[in-house]
Amino acid sequence: MSLEFMEWKFLGNTLGSLLTAVATIVIAVVIVKLARYFFLKRIKRWVNKTPSIWDDRLVSIVERHFIPIFYLLSVYLAVNQLKLHQLLARSIDVILIILGTFLGVKLITSLIEYALRLYWVTHHSKNVSFEQTIDALLPAIRTIVWAIGFVFLLDNLGFDISAVIASLGIGGVAIALASQGLLQDLFSYFAILFDRPFELKDFIIVGDYLGTVEYVGIKTTRLKSIDGEEIIIANTDLTSSRIRNYKRMRQRRIAFKFGVIYDTNPEQLAAIPQIVGHIISNTENVTFDRAHFLAYGDFSLDFEVVYFVGSSDYTQYMNAQQQINLQLKQEFTQRGIEFAYPTQVNYLHLNETQLNGNGNGKKEQTTNV
Repeated sequence: MSLEFMEWKFLGNTLGSLLTAVATIVIAVVIVKLARYFFLKRIKRWVNKTPSIWDDRLVSIVERHFIPIFYLLSVYLAVNQLKLHQLLARSIDVILIILGTFLGVKLITSLIEYALRLYWVTHHSKNVSFEQTIDALLPAIRTIVWAIGFVFLLDNLGFDISAVIASLGIGGVAIALASQGLLQDLFSYFAILFDRPFELKDFIIVGDYLGTVEYVGIKTTRLKSIDGEEIIIANTDLTSSRIRNYKRMRQRRIAFKFGVIYDTNPEQLAAIPQIVGHIISNTENVTFDRAHFLAYGDFSLDFEVVYFVGSSDYTQYMNAQQQINLQLKQEFTQRGIEFAYPTQVNYLHLNETQLNGNGNGKKEQTTNV
């Protein structure tokens, strides 16, 4: 059978070339239809039965990005089978390059986001700050990928990308100088996220400010103070300050002092450390360390007590301290031991005439505080 009709020409192309181009597109459509019916449909049915959502997302990425790229590639191969006018061929190439760059960038950004979030779920699922780090990095990653895609597009369109890169470099320097303060806070933000001196819900003290970390932003970090107001601190100030993080404290060391009056007898003084130790040892979630007769104060005999609370919870510490104080008061009252407080004693020295109520004698006064 003669195939001379395949050499017939239409619009500058043989019938064989036209049929090959059409066949390329049809075959691509058939392959996609078959793949969706025999593979994607079954894979979706299988992943829907699994408890994880990440296999569903991967299938979604394949269906949403790879199939359009496959169609675009088939159109490119079909067009290459034809001999077109130079202007028309160039226009089609430009359109295909733009679409291919757009689809490729979307695919790359989706895969990067998927990989980062999968890594977070696998290794740091309980770390909320790591998820926040990913959310902060993704816009920057997308910007970088789109910038690379834009340069790639310009290069394939025939532009001199060296001049474009130089222009971008000069513009970047100018922007960096204009936004120096913002960039410092941005770098401090990434330092906080990667070094993690604190995390969300941590109770921290920075200088004269203290509160619970509520939000870590690109420029500022927000704390909720004990009184309820919101404290906003620049990230640069945080990274250049000494931060006290109480949430990571495994136990709290407590040292407190009290004094008893000078009239306390030696037997009572010797018994006080034992009394304090017994009270603290019987307090829940508290470990007694020591109690000592510390010093002779101005108006009291001073004792120092040290114990540990097995938690960083401030309320738990205050509950323990309150219980200790109440029991100390009760024990001291039962034993006749009095707590000291600032007092003033006046001593009057009177002569015999003043004692008899006659004459104007001399009075001397000394004061002990």
